Amino acid sequence: MSEPRWKRVLLKLSGEAFAGQQDFGLEPAATRDIASKVASAHSTGADICVVVGGGNIMRGAIAADAGLDRVTADNIGMLATVQNALALQEALESLGVVTRVQTAIAMAQVAEPFIRRRAIRHLEKGRVVIFAAGTGNPYFSTDTAAVLRALEIRAEAVLKATNVDGVYDKDPRKNPDARRFTYLDYDYCIENRLGVMDMTAFALCAENRLPIVVFSLAGDDNIRRVISGEEIGTVVGRKQ
Repeated sequence: MSEPRWKRVLLKLSGEAFAGQQDFGLEPAATRDIASKVASAHSTGADICVVVGGGNIMRGAIAADAGLDRVTADNIGMLATVQNALALQEALESLGVVTRVQTAIAMAQVAEPFIRRRAIRHLEKGRVVIFAAGTGNPYFSTDTAAVLRALEIRAEAVLKATNVDGVYDKDPRKNPDARRFTYLDYDYCIENRLGVMDMTAFALCAENRLPIVVFSLAGDDNIRRVISGEEIGTVVGRKQ
């Protein structure tokens, strides 16, 4: 097997991916499908850690708009990510992939606390590490948590799995002539307000020259293909 393009990556998964064909909640078949794709990517020999969203259960910002206190809503949303993380851990371990969940909010009976050196050691031992509960703070998205954790564990790239196959110049669902980019510079994304990630997360990537790959989770084995270096999706980085 050829060497992976990146030896250590942070995979960002949306909570909605865990809902599958449902509008809400956890769909076991969808969770198993995600786990099989992560397991296939892990077989490349790359170190893989994962940050999961919780939008299939609770999205803090939307709940706050509906009248719930923002801090409370975000805390509920962070707990929702723990549910998805535990479901993914169970599905991965059923496939023989040793997995650890670390949370930014202490819950020792459920998962390990996030400890940077311990997370790195798990990766060195070939385990998949799932980071849950966001950053542990309200007002920060799971995109920001993904970039923060990627920097902390010295990942070489953030892989953002979405429901579209890259970054376009306009919405491809509404515009048949939309053009997909293969490569983008951070500055171009900022100047043209391309919604790759929320701005806090994106600024962290740009400042630290951490590449982002935006690609579709739905494609066959796309996580493994990205790690292996196939040109799918859109790479966002800094021009040399």
